[in-house]
Formats: sequence, structure tokens, C-alpha cells
Amino acid sequence: MNNSNFFLVDSEKLIQLAIAFIVRFFFAVIILVVGFWLTKRIHKLIIKGLKKTNLDSTVISFISNLSYAGLISIFILMSLAQIGIRTTSIVAILGASALAIGLALQGSLSNFASGILLVVFRYFKVDDLIEVAGVKGYVESIQIFTTTLRTLDNYLVIIPNAKLIEDNIINYYTKPQRRIDLVIGISYSDDIDKARRLITEVLEEESRVLSEPAAVIWVGELGDNSVNLYVYPWVNSPDYLPVKYTLTENIKKKFDLEGITIPFPQRDVYLHH
Repeated sequence: MNNSNFFLVDSEKLIQLAIAFIVRFFFAVIILVVGFWLTKRIHKLIIKGLKKTNLDSTVISFISNLSYAGLISIFILMSLAQIGIRTTSIVAILGASALAIGLALQGSLSNFASGILLVVFRYFKVDDLIEVAGVKGYVESIQIFTTTLRTLDNYLVIIPNAKLIEDNIINYYTKPQRRIDLVIGISYSDDIDKARRLITEVLEEESRVLSEPAAVIWVGELGDNSVNLYVYPWVNSPDYLPVKYTLTENIKKKFDLEGITIPFPQRDVYLHH
């Protein structure tokens, strides 16, 4: 075979290989396009189906995003396989890379695992008032690695999820009702029954105070400067702070009108000559 025939054969093979590659590349692009389209449709169907359940919006968002990423990954691997790339090698490389990255980012993985636990076990949800890691505030968002709280004075605090799992979590909205604990001091010279009656009137005038469970008023302590009355009304959890402040103010005003004294610490000093 002379050189001209040799180059002719090679050029024909190259053309055939190029055509075959173009065809495979064309089908790979089709797989990607169809895959992205199907993924969006399936993603919407998953969200729609999850919303019909009683799952929290945070759980729905987490599951839908995870499924979206998984489907996209599958179609990308199918597209690469169509071109002729060995996906098993890619998976092995990704696995080894994931192991190396995992060893380097143990803290981040701990936050990721903690984020999954928060979503699965639902210790709290968005808009709940919680206290954790020395911070008290409303839950703004629950992300994979962090949780954002909005404090009562409107600061945003971002807390790593691992710290949330390791610490005690106080959720003020888990139960629908909460008890307000008030300590009202009166003078030793004042009438306890009258003070109790006036406090009861204030509680009855406040529509947000629940009738069941009924509020109680006890003489809780004989202090150094006052007789301390323990006042325990019940309210719906979202009304806790507004009602607590309102009752404190209204009880003070009621006592002022009726001549009940709220004493303050004082000392009598005697001078001996």
C-alpha cells in the first residue's frame, strides 16, 4: 500500500470517528436537555406532592433540593457515558475526592449531618421562638450548615448546626399555651385580699389571658421589704411577651389608683450622739 492509499484510509477512519463522535455528542446534548427538563418537572411534582403532606416547609425544601441535585447528577453521568467517558472512573475519583475533602472539612460535615438531624427530627421550625447557645430569637431559616435566628431586638445570629445539636434547645412555641410568671410585691401594711382582688380584675380585663387553665395568685414569699404575690396566668404562646408587659403595667396602675403600695428596698439610719 503506497502512502497516498495509507493517508486516504486514515482520513476515512478519522471522518468516520468524527461523525460517530458528533452523533454521540448530539445524543449526549439531547440527554442533558431532556434531563434538565424532566428534572424540573419532577422537582415540581415532588414539591407539589410533599405540600399535600403534613411535613414542615423546611423538610419539603430540603428533600426537593436533594432530589433535584440527585437527578441532575444522574443525567450528567448518562450524558458523559454517551460520549464514551467511563463514568465508573469518575465516580471513583469523586468518591476519593469526597473522602479527602471530608477529612479536611470535618467541622463542615458535622454541621451538615446536624442539619439533616434538625430537619428530620424537627426540634423547631421557621418562626418558632427558641433559646439555644446563649441566644434567644425567632428562627429565620434552617440551612444545611447553619441556622439563622432573629433576636428580639432584630439582630441576625448565624449559628452552626453542630452547636445547636450539642446544646440544650428551648422551644417556646412547641406547646400552644404558656404560663406567665409574675412576682408582685406589696407592703406589709397592705391588705393581701384586696391586692389579690385588684390583680384578678386586671387579669379579667385582659382578653388574651385564658380562662382555662385558670390563673392562680399565691402568697409566695415574705420578703425583707415586701409580701410577694406569685401571679400565674396562662396565654397562647405567641401572646406571651405582649401580655406579660401589659399586665405588669396595668397592675401597677391599678395599685396606684387603689392605694396599694409596691415597696422598694430602704434603710432607716439612726444617729447616736
